[in-house]
Amino acid sequence: MATSSSQTLALQRNSSEQNRFMEKIMAKIFNFYDEQSLIDVTFKVSNPTALVPAHRLILAAASPYFENLFNGNQGTNPVIEINDIDSDIFEHLITYCYTGQALITVNNLAAMLNAAIVLQLNDALSSIVDYLMTHIDEITLQGAYALERETQCEVLRQKIIEYETRNFMEISRSDEFLNFDVEKLQRILVSDNLNITREEDAFDAIQRWYNYDVPARQEQLPLLIACLRLTQLNVDFLMTQIQPLRGCELLAFKAVSWIREPTVRPMTNMRFTEPRGVSASNCGEKTILALCSEVNPKLQQYNKTEDNWQEYASIKIDYEWYRTILKDDNLLFIGGWKRGATFNIVRSWNIRNKTWQNLPGMIQARRSHCVVELDEKIYAIGGCEGRALSSVERYTTSGGWKLVNSLSVERYNASAVTLNGKIYTMGGYQNNKPIKSVECYNPDSNTWTFCADMKICHSSPGVAAQAAAHKGHIYVLSRSGAERYDPQQNTWSQICSLEVGDGLMTCVSLNNELWAIGGESNSADNSCVSVFDEENFCWVERCSLPKSDVYNGFVVPESLLSSM
Repeated sequence: MATSSSQTLALQRNSSEQNRFMEKIMAKIFNFYDEQSLIDVTFKVSNPTALVPAHRLILAAASPYFENLFNGNQGTNPVIEINDIDSDIFEHLITYCYTGQALITVNNLAAMLNAAIVLQLNDALSSIVDYLMTHIDEITLQGAYALERETQCEVLRQKIIEYETRNFMEISRSDEFLNFDVEKLQRILVSDNLNITREEDAFDAIQRWYNYDVPARQEQLPLLIACLRLTQLNVDFLMTQIQPLRGCELLAFKAVSWIREPTVRPMTNMRFTEPRGVSASNCGEKTILALCSEVNPKLQQYNKTEDNWQEYASIKIDYEWYRTILKDDNLLFIGGWKRGATFNIVRSWNIRNKTWQNLPGMIQARRSHCVVELDEKIYAIGGCEGRALSSVERYTTSGGWKLVNSLSVERYNASAVTLNGKIYTMGGYQNNKPIKSVECYNPDSNTWTFCADMKICHSSPGVAAQAAAHKGHIYVLSRSGAERYDPQQNTWSQICSLEVGDGLMTCVSLNNELWAIGGESNSADNSCVSVFDEENFCWVERCSLPKSDVYNGFVVPESLLSSM
């Protein structure tokens, strides 16, 4: 029996010594299992019949199911029958009790999940659910829904809700979405992390769900409208779209009062008053990383409290003309060029621990291309390899890189953003001449269609314009000018230009503000940083960067950089 003194001694043990000790013990246990030595229980499992030997102590420590079994009336039997789990699945999970790993496949996933629930192997259950969500393309979301209904697994339910929140635009266009019950839809819509560009997107999804069965859903509609951030909608939208809805009149009236009469806000009972992503619980939690220079670039972090830029890291790269994208906690460096050779390589640099990992290479070597992420998939678009390219390929963790339909126009040094579940690629060069054309990719139909041309060519020698999606519009900035695109009207309109000199720049949307970063300042000693003041239709300067070309900008949680 362990005593309090022995437990205290273990806690005081040097951590490295303790790790070596535990590794030695676990290695010995693995050997006992592999050699079937000191076995004290054997399970007789059906379908097909098999005998699975094990050690009671290990299984009891791994699962309350086994602990209760061995303490029960049948627990002392040398052979115990298991009739409700297939033998191969049972053996996989017994192995998990020893190693913390199990052979999970798309084909055995459902059986593994059911068995892990029965055997109360919660850690194994979490591993199985994580595998399911990373292979959602193969399993399909409908398959995940069916498995959640069958198992009533709370871990899976929560993971599906997280997935639906991150991929709301795609989910809301699916047939399965039309059959969501109102409680499920409420859980998704109230999330402050709901991945939408503007609040109207959530309203459109509610309308689609409501119109599928109006008679049965009339009483439920106000419950869903109340989940919206109504104060982020304009008054005209509230009066023409929300107020006429049965049961939503008071909701619209309160939101209009809140917007028009700030003095009555303390007396107005509103469920949500802040935009998504910047509520009181997480306001100020995000910041900007700027990738400066191309060979051996430096990451500059914006410090909001001190209103200055600090170097976060220096990254060792000896090639150029790659493209970067933020994926979870990693910066992906995709493609590139060095000494006349164009690359298809993809490397991942972890922001938290500053380490490299190689990922599968693209099908086509590319430089001066575009990269975006949409619905957890990464797209590499156009670029060049001796000539301009029109090809497009898509990366998933489960399937690697696969070609999708090509652009209508080959282009390099273009700019691309995602908005409302689609990809927009703008400008760039064709046959060494700048172009104004814009194409939109619909992943549902795997097609590119032309949009209205930009008003001007955003170009400088060998440099693309920078674009960002912001408040339901696409903004394109360069030394040549600035303009924004309204996807609803398919129109471009010019906005006030930035006063910047030579140098590369980027733009990002942070906390409902559009930031332009880079370009030489008037003093030529620093790089400009400006924020667009939409009310006064002008750019407001912020703390400048050390002079450098700015190749990309990323909005990241401050907690990701806490180790700095």
